[in-house]
Amino acid sequence: MERISWGQYFMAQSYLAALRSTCTRLNVGAIIVRDNRIIASGYNGSVSDGTHCIDHGCYMVDGHCVRTVHAEANALLQCARFGVSTEKTDIYVTHYPCLQCCKMIIQSGVSNVFYAVDYRNHDYAIDLFKEAGIHTQKVELEDVHIATNL
Repeated sequence: MERISWGQYFMAQSYLAALRSTCTRLNVGAIIVRDNRIIASGYNGSVSDGTHCIDHGCYMVDGHCVRTVHAEANALLQCARFGVSTEKTDIYVTHYPCLQCCKMIIQSGVSNVFYAVDYRNHDYAIDLFKEAGIHTQKVELEDVHIATNL
C-alpha cells in the first residue's frame, strides 16, 4: 500500500471531523496544523451543550442557520480556549471558507488554507486571502483517496 502524503492525511482528518457535524444542511470539518502536528479540530455545529439542528431543525434567518458555529471558527476558538497560537499554521477544510471564516482565518495568523470542495466561494474572500498573502489551494478529492471512503 502506498503511504499517503501529509496533505492527504490532514484533509482526511478534516473529513473525519465533519462526521461529528450536527448541521443538517452541510457537514464541514476543519483541522489546524503546525509542523505536521494537529493542534485543533472543529466541525460545524451548535454552541457547546446547546440545541442541535439534527435534533430541533435549523434556526434560519435570511437563508442562514444562526444556530451553527462554522468548523473553521470552532477550530480557531479551540486554540483560543486552550491558549494555543495559530500563527503560521495551516488549516485543512472540507469546503472553501465563507467570508466570515475567511476574516477569522486572516486575523488568527494562519498561513495556508487547503480545501477540498468549492462552496459558494465569495469573491471578496478570495481577494482578502490574496491581499493577506495567505496561500489557498484546492486539494482534489481523488488526491484524498482515503477521505472518499469515509
